[in-house]
Amino acid sequence: MNVARSFNNWRRFRQTVNELGRMSSRELEDLGIDRADIRTVARASLAR
Repeated sequence: MNVARSFNNWRRFRQTVNELGRMSSRELEDLGIDRADIRTVARASLAR
């Protein structure tokens, strides 16, 4: 994987973590996401 792609993946990961982290527990629950799973969900979003 090249440096630019790695950096872009890292940025997307951080953006996803930040956006989900700003959500309330109720909003996350509505999406079926537990607060402890935010990083896992963000990592999985890169696979798409």
